[in-house]
Amino acid sequence: MSHVDVTIISDAICPWCYIGKRHLDLAVASLGDDVTVSIDWQPFELNPGMPPGGMSRRDYRTAKFGSWERSRELDAQVEAAARQAGIEIHHDRIMRTPNTFNAHRLIWLAGQHQVQQSVVNELFRRYFVAGEDIGDTRVLADAAHVGGLRDVDLQAFLASPQGRAEVHGALDNARRLGISGVPMFIIAGRIDLSGAQPPDALRQAILEAA
Repeated sequence: MSHVDVTIISDAICPWCYIGKRHLDLAVASLGDDVTVSIDWQPFELNPGMPPGGMSRRDYRTAKFGSWERSRELDAQVEAAARQAGIEIHHDRIMRTPNTFNAHRLIWLAGQHQVQQSVVNELFRRYFVAGEDIGDTRVLADAAHVGGLRDVDLQAFLASPQGRAEVHGALDNARRLGISGVPMFIIAGRIDLSGAQPPDALRQAILEAA
């Protein structure tokens, strides 16, 4: 039996990262018992200058793309790709674009407790399916609890400096690697795939690494 480590550099508000996670899940499920895979989530900030409290998604997207109509056209394309992957994205439910630094701290903490996958999935679900503000510490704490972080005082963690240095260091590392967009899949430390790669491409890269 072979083992392959996969690192995903991602942001919690990146829809293509959510789709990419689904594709990776499908790829791993298709491998059978001959190859095992460990997945490590590392941070990236699509909006490093976002205010701590976030901002109106409509205002943010209108400024970024020139009009709300253009933003909605792009959203429709993403939602179609999500449906094809077997997941839902409801942009109409999302009122705010949050600052994701605290979400990345929770993902780091989840990695210390071996529940990263479920916490990441819950954060994606809260944001893209339920339209919740994952910059809100109450939403973050509840998502992490549901995701498996049940033996931690999550509000105390979020109010503390714990995890800040680690996330800053990982963000600096992503910049040093020259990563400017996500998701980025690093397979066995030597195969890099960017974007929401289809399941077959991810499966083939994992088998090649194995």
